[in-house]
Amino acid sequence: MALTLELPFGIIINLSFWEWLFGLPVAERTAVIVAMVGWVIIALVFAFMCKELWVIYRQNKYTAKWKWVLLAVDISTEFVQTHKAVEQVFAQLSGALTGANIGQKFWLGKKQKWFSLEIISIEGYIQFLIRTEVEFRDLVEAAIYAQYPEAEITEVEDYAKNIPTVYPNPTHDVFGIEFKLGQPEAYPIRTYTEFEYAISKDVTQSDPIAAVLESFTRIGTGENLWFQIIIEPINNKWKEKGIELVKDLIANKPKSSSNSIFSLLASPLFALGRDVLNLWNWDFTPIEATKEEEKPAGRVSDLTPGMRGVIEAIEEKISKIGFKSKARVLYAARKESYNPSRCLDGFVGALNQFHTLNRNAIIPYADTMTHYAFKEMRLGWLKTKFVSVFKKRKAKAFNNPYVFNIEELATLWHFPLPFVKTPLLQHTTAKRAEPPLNLPIESLERQLSKIAEQQALESPAPPPELPYA
Repeated sequence: MALTLELPFGIIINLSFWEWLFGLPVAERTAVIVAMVGWVIIALVFAFMCKELWVIYRQNKYTAKWKWVLLAVDISTEFVQTHKAVEQVFAQLSGALTGANIGQKFWLGKKQKWFSLEIISIEGYIQFLIRTEVEFRDLVEAAIYAQYPEAEITEVEDYAKNIPTVYPNPTHDVFGIEFKLGQPEAYPIRTYTEFEYAISKDVTQSDPIAAVLESFTRIGTGENLWFQIIIEPINNKWKEKGIELVKDLIANKPKSSSNSIFSLLASPLFALGRDVLNLWNWDFTPIEATKEEEKPAGRVSDLTPGMRGVIEAIEEKISKIGFKSKARVLYAARKESYNPSRCLDGFVGALNQFHTLNRNAIIPYADTMTHYAFKEMRLGWLKTKFVSVFKKRKAKAFNNPYVFNIEELATLWHFPLPFVKTPLLQHTTAKRAEPPLNLPIESLERQLSKIAEQQALESPAPPPELPYA
């Protein structure tokens, strides 16, 4: 006799199939379930892959029309500004945020344009650079001039094209490191406000960029050390994670484990199996009623002083504008001069100064070094990929980007204060005034060639017109 379940309003459910299914051995039962629902999972994965490939295809066509410019920024040593000025520069760059609806994303391939903040050392010559799309060049220049009226901004050639892209290479070798955050992005790193110290009653000095720039001075002939931070304007949805984290810390909830692909796929299946088992056992007790009585919610007064400080730091971070970010460093040199430990060890150590207990840290995540099988082949592939990603200034490579707010960005990338004595760091040599348009400006010789000078050499001036007889 078939097993049936009678419901109100004369509804009868036949449970003979479930009786037969759960009467099978475990192996046969699993095979039947996979045959029934496995194709659904495969179809969903295939649909997701098709959607991602289509978006990438449309975005590649959209970004192919972009034109990038690289701007060298020189600051006068006579004009003193604090880190707060650079923070305001980033706040103004957030105006580049442009939204894209579903149609623009999936048909036009529209995506957010980004910036690249760079510090480079070419044989010891140090330069601060900003790479931007042509559309936002005026925005970048206006943001800098608003805080540094004496600054000199010059368009230069892309220095990254001076090294090969494919490795192994007979003349050059490279070593790259990409960084990630040690904790969830809502936790802040140590910022410039925590570096201040008093050397006298009225004088305070602090500049975390000094330790970073010291590594850039350690290289010599044939060597290059390049540091870049990719920043992309985003909306305020990232702050929701910080709010939830604050609530969990106050409630003293344990940290949830990371959501792996297996857990994301297995959790719904386990939940479905649990519900079917309850139905089979005629157990209709709500699951919530079987849970143990929850502990009372935590209070701020119950927190330790250290945890209160962490919560205040998180709230301070999410109170400011954020950018989707990615930091990486690349050492490139001719083989006869190749010695990455001379500067990279000190550079990684300089980033450790931004780590504070119970908060966040900038840690190396991916590098151009492998210890697995086919080492030489994999090492060449890693170096080629890293250099290609560095030259294209891509954020989504090796690891997902993370969020820095404008205070954290101003800590990692800012013009050094006057008391920081860094050799061969370019500064403006004269006070800046409003010049006529297209007026040539004479400056010190650079290793980065100016775009305007190159165009002038390629297009000589026409001969002067002779007067009429």
